[in-house]
Amino acid sequence: MAENTSQQTPIIFLDNISVTFKTRTGSLLHPNLVHAVNGLTLKLMPGETIGIVGESGCGKSTTANVMCGLQSPTSGHVYFKGEDVTKRTAEIRKKIGRVVSVVFQNPATALNPRMSVHDQLLDPLIVHKVGNEDEREERARELVSLVGLPSSAMYALPGQLSGGQRQRVAIARALSLNPDVIIADEPTSALDVSVRAQILNLLTDLKKELGLAMVFISHDIQTERYISDRIIVMNHGQIMEQGPAKQVFENPQDPYTKLLLGAAPSLLHPNLGQSA
Repeated sequence: MAENTSQQTPIIFLDNISVTFKTRTGSLLHPNLVHAVNGLTLKLMPGETIGIVGESGCGKSTTANVMCGLQSPTSGHVYFKGEDVTKRTAEIRKKIGRVVSVVFQNPATALNPRMSVHDQLLDPLIVHKVGNEDEREERARELVSLVGLPSSAMYALPGQLSGGQRQRVAIARALSLNPDVIIADEPTSALDVSVRAQILNLLTDLKKELGLAMVFISHDIQTERYISDRIIVMNHGQIMEQGPAKQVFENPQDPYTKLLLGAAPSLLHPNLGQSA
């Protein structure tokens, strides 16, 4: 469990952010607005895993996009290790892109189908000018081993791998630059139940081994309980409840949290907790 003390500086601090989108309906003078996130404040501490849970459209993915620099807030401020990075200049985007990595929902679309695993692992290292050619080759081999892929997968195309193997490649690529934070946006929802357990176990093991902070987004509060130190429950762009995972799960305070706990079947698998 991550230690969360007042003396630590948050890796990411969202200070009263809101994100508003204009829809295609309405007029130029009277646009229809969607408030995807509304007055949200949260801190991600070093080594901590935050679980953001809620139904589709609740604002959890938009929040994650703000955290990793893919989306600018309409209002509010974003801080990275105490530095205000709200204005996303090219320099800031590159800086955040090196230390905050994203694992997306569907590895089939997240990976380039025409590039081998080898080339996809080398790509971020080349873009960020990390190491020489030999060092990058060694790093690619380390990453394949780190996520539990056979060495034979190195020169395979994504289409030649299973769904679980493709997600391991996506995780390996996210780890290539030794990030401080992994943001995992529904990373197991496109996988079979047994494979889902393997990926969750892998992420948990990597968090412990590498000391990563993690944001894990899901609509399944049972999964969040397993992987998260702290759970944030969102609805209509706002935080309805947050607290230690055990507390939120065993003693929920908000009616919406109770609804999620009572309505959603668990997507967990008996193999959770076993080595990935």
